[in-house]
Amino acid sequence: MSAKIRAIRGMNDILPEQTPYWHHLEQVWREVLPAYGYREIRLPLLEKTELFKRSIGEVTDIVEKEMYTFTDRNGDSVTLRPEGTAGCVRAAIEHGLIHNQTQRLWYQGAMFRHERPQKGRYRQFHQLGVEALGMEGPDIDAELVLMSARLLERVGLAEYSVLQINSLGSAASRSSYRKLLVEYFSDHLDQLDEDSKRRLHTNPLRILDSKNPQIQPLLEQAPRMSEHLDPESQRHFQGLLSYLDDAGVNYQVNPRLVRGLDYYSRTVFEWVTDRLGAQGTLCAGGRFDSLVSQLGGRPTPAAGFAIGMERLVALLMERDSEPANGARPHIYMVVAGVERVERRGMQIAERLRAGVPGLRLLLNCGGGSFKSQMRRADRSGAELALILGEDELAQGSIIVKPLRSAAQQLAVAQEDIGDYLARHEIFSGGESGSH
Repeated sequence: MSAKIRAIRGMNDILPEQTPYWHHLEQVWREVLPAYGYREIRLPLLEKTELFKRSIGEVTDIVEKEMYTFTDRNGDSVTLRPEGTAGCVRAAIEHGLIHNQTQRLWYQGAMFRHERPQKGRYRQFHQLGVEALGMEGPDIDAELVLMSARLLERVGLAEYSVLQINSLGSAASRSSYRKLLVEYFSDHLDQLDEDSKRRLHTNPLRILDSKNPQIQPLLEQAPRMSEHLDPESQRHFQGLLSYLDDAGVNYQVNPRLVRGLDYYSRTVFEWVTDRLGAQGTLCAGGRFDSLVSQLGGRPTPAAGFAIGMERLVALLMERDSEPANGARPHIYMVVAGVERVERRGMQIAERLRAGVPGLRLLLNCGGGSFKSQMRRADRSGAELALILGEDELAQGSIIVKPLRSAAQQLAVAQEDIGDYLARHEIFSGGESGSH
């Protein structure tokens, strides 16, 4: 026997018991995002490596350690996308989407980073990304925060998440602040861990985001970005907080909140949870005003956020004791008897699927005794069994048997079964797949 081939570590199968949760999230995206005027864009998985080196930054962990990069048959260096913003901005520039106009765009799909797999952090992971291009005021930042709050509320996870927010200031004020951090941490070099020492002269802001408990006292005493913001960034940040206050949004100003990508400036925010251990960020975003020009476009203000879908699914599965209703059929159809019964059963099943919108009907295939088929019907989770045997075939009827209640089974004429099911309460609107 040949050895089993297993999935690549950190690239996980999404099993049928899990996909209803994904469907639930995707349905919410498609309802909420258009309500704010956002339109879907679909982006390639593979991009030129230079795109990410220029956008994310060559001295970031992502570019140095985590990207899946290879040389294709043309000799070009290409990379599986580690995040979506750079590709979205590249597409907007390439197709003239931000030439004298603004854009509100969203996308979803797989991203790839070669990290150490752990709960909530995988090598192939999926994100919802939202980008607003061409708007510079704090109003669009506020809209993004409010929209992310609405998305979490609609998927049922608002109670598990807390909003943290900060400002990184302009490029100039951040450069001055960076020098202060380098001086401060250089004076305490013996207290830094190896990871922080490596970041000291490449990305010192990331030291502030360290989760190492041994250096937390040192971080608490570090200079704060909020005390070194340029006046315009200060006004922008206060304007954003005013919008959130008016909307009644609870938030925590976290002076140590930074982003791991070089292109962020001014507003940064995260929705975090304490239910997933170390990987507690559900949604992260902010402003990236310099990115369009970095990628060859005209200077264009921009902001956005990304939501990690695996982390939302993990929370949903922890909250719900069983899969969403969308995983289960409404009906299991038992066809016990000769071949003519099975053929007639398939005819009826096709007519019902065509005539009853939203009906999920699982037809028994592969034979089996009446008893074994009824066991399958019960295991399927269906509300009803439709039973067609030789007697029912001869009489032109079909048995409707409730599987989840003590109600009595009854015989219904085959020509009337569609009307009967259409009136049945389990098919009332909106039931499919919602939580």
